[in-house]
Amino acid sequence: MPAFPFALLLYGALLAPVTSAGQEPMFSGSESCAGCHTQQHTLWQGSHHDLAMQDATTDSVLGDFNDASFTHRGITTRFLRRDGQFLIRTAGEDGEIQEFPVRHVFGVDPLQQYLLPLSRGRLQAFDIAWDTRPAAAGGQRWFHLNPDEVGDHSDPLHWTGPYMNWNASCAECHSTNLEKNYDPATRSYDTRYSELDVGCEACHGPGREHQRLAVAGRLAESASAGFATELAQRGEWVFEASAPIARRRSTLNSNAQNDSCGRCHSRRATLGHYQYGRPLLDTHQLALPEAPLYYHDGQIRDEVFVYGSFVQSRMHRAGVVCSNCHEPHSLELRAEGNGVCAQCHRADVYDQQEHHHHPDTSAGALCANCHMPETTYMVVDPRRDHSIRIPRPDLSVVSGVPNACNQCHQERDADWALAALREWGVSFRDTATHPARALQGLAAGDHRAVPEVLALANDAAAAPIMRATALQALGRSGADNVAASAEPLLHSADPLLRLGAVRGLASLPLNQRYPLLAPLVADPVTTVRMAVAEALAAVPLAQIPEAQAEPLRRLFAEYSEIQRQLADMPGNQLQLAAFLQERGDSPAAEQAYREALELNPQLLTARLNLADLLRAQQREDEAANQLLQALQVAPDHGPSLHALGLLEIRRGNREQALAHLERAAAVEEQGVRHRYVYAIALHDSGQTQRAVATLQTLHRAAPANEEVLVALVQYSAELGQRQQAQNYARQLMELAPDNTAYRQLWQRLAAQP
Repeated sequence: MPAFPFALLLYGALLAPVTSAGQEPMFSGSESCAGCHTQQHTLWQGSHHDLAMQDATTDSVLGDFNDASFTHRGITTRFLRRDGQFLIRTAGEDGEIQEFPVRHVFGVDPLQQYLLPLSRGRLQAFDIAWDTRPAAAGGQRWFHLNPDEVGDHSDPLHWTGPYMNWNASCAECHSTNLEKNYDPATRSYDTRYSELDVGCEACHGPGREHQRLAVAGRLAESASAGFATELAQRGEWVFEASAPIARRRSTLNSNAQNDSCGRCHSRRATLGHYQYGRPLLDTHQLALPEAPLYYHDGQIRDEVFVYGSFVQSRMHRAGVVCSNCHEPHSLELRAEGNGVCAQCHRADVYDQQEHHHHPDTSAGALCANCHMPETTYMVVDPRRDHSIRIPRPDLSVVSGVPNACNQCHQERDADWALAALREWGVSFRDTATHPARALQGLAAGDHRAVPEVLALANDAAAAPIMRATALQALGRSGADNVAASAEPLLHSADPLLRLGAVRGLASLPLNQRYPLLAPLVADPVTTVRMAVAEALAAVPLAQIPEAQAEPLRRLFAEYSEIQRQLADMPGNQLQLAAFLQERGDSPAAEQAYREALELNPQLLTARLNLADLLRAQQREDEAANQLLQALQVAPDHGPSLHALGLLEIRRGNREQALAHLERAAAVEEQGVRHRYVYAIALHDSGQTQRAVATLQTLHRAAPANEEVLVALVQYSAELGQRQQAQNYARQLMELAPDNTAYRQLWQRLAAQP
C-alpha cells in the first residue's frame, strides 16, 4: 500500500500584475489605502512585509556586486554590475557557467536573497545570499544557505531545482494576490500578482468593496467593513484583583487573525486558490508537530515558522492573538525587552530575580530567552519557538530534546541544568510519564507507549494540535485500540481534532473505517475532507449504494483537482499517485509517479512506490531498475535496500536478497521492520542460529515488540532451547495478558517434557 505523506512539503519579463478582463479588479493596491489609513500605511512602509520582494535597483540591492566572488564546491560565483544591471555569473541548470540578471531581491534582514530567471517562466531563489548584518556581527559577506546539503546542478536543492522555485515555493507569501498559472503540459509558468510585495490586501483581502462603501458613507452598514475577514481581535486584557496574570475581558470567538498570519507563518501546503476569511485548515494543510520537523515534545526543529508552535501554547488557549505582541503593520514588538510579556504578566511578580534567578541585566533575565529559545535557520536567521514553554532539562536527559538552559549555557550539560533548577526549588514529577517520551517510544516502534499516547489524545486540557498529533501517531503505528478515543472526536467542533481522528482511524480495516468516516465526506473544512479522501480511497464505489457512492465520487474528484493545481511540486505528484494507486487506477498512478520523478529524480519515496506498483503488475525487471536508481542516489537507503531484497527473494535470488536485507538491517535506526525481516530471511534460508542471534539483539533494542518475541519463541523451540522459548512466551503474556493465543503457546511449551 502506498504511503500518503502527511507533512509537506516547501522571468521577470513574464511577471505582471493580475488584471481581470472586462471586470473592475477587486484588489486596488496599498497606495489606495493611504488616504484614509495614513498611520497604518506609514507604519507598514519599510517593514519586512513592504520589503518582502522588490525590484532590483541600486536602492534595494544590498549585496556587494562590485566583482565580488564566492566559491562553493569548486564553483566560483561572481557578482557583477554592467549597463545598469546586477548580474550573477555561476553554474546554471546544465552545470555550465553563465550570467544571470537579478530580477528581484528577497528580504532585507538579516539576509537578502536574489531571484534569477530561468526558462519556462521560472524565477529561482539563488542559494548564495548576502549577510546584511553589520560587519562587527559577522555580516557584510556572501554565504551559502545550505553549505553541507546542496550538491551540483543535478541536486533538487540546487538553486535551479524545484525546491528553490519562487513561483511554487515562495511567491504566495512574498507578493499580494498571486496567481501561479502553472501549465503541466509544458511545465511552465505565467505567474502574476496584484502587488510585488506584501501589501495591505495580502492580509485584509481585496479592498475594492471596502472603498466603495467608504466613498458612499455606508461602512457602518457592513459588519466586516466590506472585507471577507475581520482581523481586529486584539481584545482588552485586565488584571482581576491581585491576579498575577491578566485575563481577556471577553472570550475570543474566532481564530481569524491567527489563521491569517498562519497562512504564511507556518509549515503548510496550499489547498487550491486562497479564500480570504476561511479557517487556515480550509485553505492550507498544516504540518503537525512531529518528527522530523519538530522534537517529540513539540519544540521546533526544522524550519517550521511560528503557527504550529504557537497553537501549542497556553497563550493561544488563553485567547492571545498575534497582534497582542506584534504591531501588525510595522511588525515590531509592542514593547521592548520584558515589556511585551509584562502587558499580561505582572512585572513585580515575574520580572524579578526570585522568578528568573538571573542578574537583572543579564540575558537570562529576559523572558523570551527562557521561554522562547532561538533556533538559527538559513545560517544567520535566529527565530524563536512560540510554544512558550518551561525549560525541561529533565526531558533533555531522558529523551534528548533541547532545553533553553543549555542553549544559553552551552558549556554545561543537561544534568547540570537539572541540578541548578533543583537548587532553585524546581522539580518535575512527570518526567517518566511526559507525553514526549510516549511519542518518542511509539515512533521507535515500542507499543508499550500506546496507553500514554492515548491519554494525550484524550486529554481535554492539552492543546488540540498535540492531541491531533497523538492520534496521527497512533494511526500510523497500527495500534488496535484507537477507535474508542478517535471516534468521538470525529464530531468535535475543532477541525484539528477531527483531522487527528480521521488519521488515527486510518489503520482500521476498510469495512470498519468506512462507516465511521462516511459522515465526514462533506466536512466543511478542506484539510479534513482531504484526509477522509485518503482514508477512503480504496472504497470500491461499484459495491456500495449509489446514494453513498456519489458523495465519495465528488470528494475524490475534489482531491484530485487540488493535487493537480499543485502539479509543479514533486511531493504533490507523489501524493496524487499514492491516492490513485489506492483507487486502483494503476496507469494514472504510474504517470503521476513518473512526473514526480521527472520534477525531482531524487525523490526516493516515489521510486519505491513506483517499484511496488510495477512489481504488482509482474514488471519485476522495471521495478528492480527503479530500486537500483534509488540506490545510485542514496547507496545506504534502507527502504530501497529492503525492497530490493524482497524483490530478489520473489525472483529466487536468495543470496542476493540476503545481502540486500542485511545492509538494510545494518542501517536501520528507527523502527524494527528491516532487522526483523532480515532475521526471518535468515531462518528461511536455514540459518536459524543466526536468525535467533539477530532477533535477540533486536529484542534488547525493542523489548516490547511482540512480533520479535513470537519469532524468538518459534525459533528457540526449533533449536531445542525449550527454556528460552518458555521465557519469551512468558514475556508475551506479560505484554498482552488478554491474548489467549500467547497463554496457550506458553502452556504448550510448559507441558513439553
